[in-house]
Amino acid sequence: MKEMTVPETGKILLMDDEERIRTVTGQILRMLGYEAEMAPNGQEAVEMYRQAMEAGAPFTAVILDLTIPGGMGGKEAIKKLLEIDPNVKAIVSSGYSSDPTMSHFREHGFSGIVAKPYRVAELKKVLDDVIEGENQ
Repeated sequence: MKEMTVPETGKILLMDDEERIRTVTGQILRMLGYEAEMAPNGQEAVEMYRQAMEAGAPFTAVILDLTIPGGMGGKEAIKKLLEIDPNVKAIVSSGYSSDPTMSHFREHGFSGIVAKPYRVAELKKVLDDVIEGENQ
């Protein structure tokens, strides 16, 4: 009998202002074998990241929506996350590919990029690359 392989697990923090995106992406992340936690804005994501670090259970990676209307988006959140953890593995996400942060994501402190709407295979590849350090 063949052994079943269990997907690599880790804990992913997704920050997006749209509840529908958080719900669907959370399901995708869990399907890929990850534990998923959600934040609706940058302030909450930074606080959740800080608490996880202090508890000794840090996030494996974070996915940050670039733009949060009326709140802290990914561009501001990454600066605060880098202060907490210079080795944070952060992926910038947006439905607007024209923002310069998307084309020059490394210069802003991000390790990877994923465009919305998410495709399962693309999300998995970006997470694998960022977590394994291939995009560093």
